[in-house]
Amino acid sequence: MSYKTILVHVDQSIHAATRIRVAAQIALADNGHLVGTAFTGLSPFVFSVSGLDPSVPPLLLQFDLLRQEGNRALDAFESQVRALGVASFERRLIEDEPGAGLSVQARYCDLVVLGQSDANEAPPRQRADFPEYVLLNCARPVLVVPVATVAEQVGTNVSVAWDASMEATRALTSAVPMLRRAGHVDVVVFNPDTEGDLHGEQPGADIGLYLARHGVQIEVHHQKSAADVGKALLSLALDFGSDLIVMGAYGHSRFREILLGGATRSVLASMHIPVWMSH
Repeated sequence: MSYKTILVHVDQSIHAATRIRVAAQIALADNGHLVGTAFTGLSPFVFSVSGLDPSVPPLLLQFDLLRQEGNRALDAFESQVRALGVASFERRLIEDEPGAGLSVQARYCDLVVLGQSDANEAPPRQRADFPEYVLLNCARPVLVVPVATVAEQVGTNVSVAWDASMEATRALTSAVPMLRRAGHVDVVVFNPDTEGDLHGEQPGADIGLYLARHGVQIEVHHQKSAADVGKALLSLALDFGSDLIVMGAYGHSRFREILLGGATRSVLASMHIPVWMSH
């Protein structure tokens, strides 16, 4: 398994260059194809529902401005990935809002790279719950890059949150190529006595054996936390010196409401290192 098609969200945010760098590093490691995607922010459903005619001159002018904005972001993406030495890449400008558009594009990729929401830089025409929406709707693993400073190399020292759930299983198995390249992997099992028989006789042993067969050597840690598991995980990752967290994402979407589990919500809000998630 490898990441042959990596999709990265491109915009004019001050954080865009960091997430593009992280995505480019993964593409280079796997000789993969990098897709930079920008969005105009206008859903095609707006016109069918509202009855507006997109061909009238005032609207055409606004659309041209939005497309110019997206193309400027893609120009910066192209310059950056060329400088980083990515041999195979493409740029896409999509007529849609980023949440729905990225979720659809993701289904033809191995991995999605996007940024954490920044309260100090709320992009126009982008939903406030953008990372959460994509995570719960794209059907692919998502690498969320924080607004904080990110290490030059991501994935050399990894913390994995393991509770034997379906979500954690999807996240961990999708991250195996990253884990195989890592120099050190810590697997943290929180409150194993509350999970019934999911962990087997010795919590962490079965997943350790599974990863060992993939060439990944791990160190297992058992942790009890009656408080917020998400915050406890972030604290442990800081203690371990990790530059990447792998975890399952819990929650579901109903209509326009996104419902997330407590640990997922805490990590997305307070993350200081990139987080690899799968739902």
